[in-house]
Amino acid sequence: MKQIASILLAGLLFFNWYGYRLITDLMEDTSTARMEARLDENDYDPSQLIELRVPINLPYYNDWSEFERYSGEIEIDGVHYNYVKRKIEKGELVLLCLPNNEKQMLQSARDQFFKLVNDLQHPNKGEKSLPGNTAAFKALFAEYQQEKNHWSLPGFLTEAQTFNELYLAYITPAFALSPEQPPDTKA
Repeated sequence: MKQIASILLAGLLFFNWYGYRLITDLMEDTSTARMEARLDENDYDPSQLIELRVPINLPYYNDWSEFERYSGEIEIDGVHYNYVKRKIEKGELVLLCLPNNEKQMLQSARDQFFKLVNDLQHPNKGEKSLPGNTAAFKALFAEYQQEKNHWSLPGFLTEAQTFNELYLAYITPAFALSPEQPPDTKA
């Protein structure tokens, strides 16, 4: 009976660590797949399309007369967009994007849940935090004692100096710089 209870508690702990993350990732993937299916069927409002222009530097390109379907996604300022169409025009890549509101809501719900579970909620501006916690925190970091350490490493410096002297003693004069012409070699 104890083994079953320990296995269930370990499973609950594992789900608490990774399960919510896996579930939200699965929900985001299905949301993205649904969005791509809608875009493939042209089931969207063209008035919601947002145009992005990216300058490109290609040596041999031609302007495209019309848009082609393009898949992908981008996040700008925390907002997720799915690519709908693209074309090249006047040295720029023109992308038409549609905001992915469902994925945005899933990610904000995931972030709020993470803050709630991990107790990362910050007090509002009107509320005051507990005075005991901040006083201890301030006291911990406000007091600073500067120590003056005068360390010296005399043994290390003498060993390094003797090593350099020994190393210089083994250099032969053949490697010394000379203003002479090098000898001719036959190949």
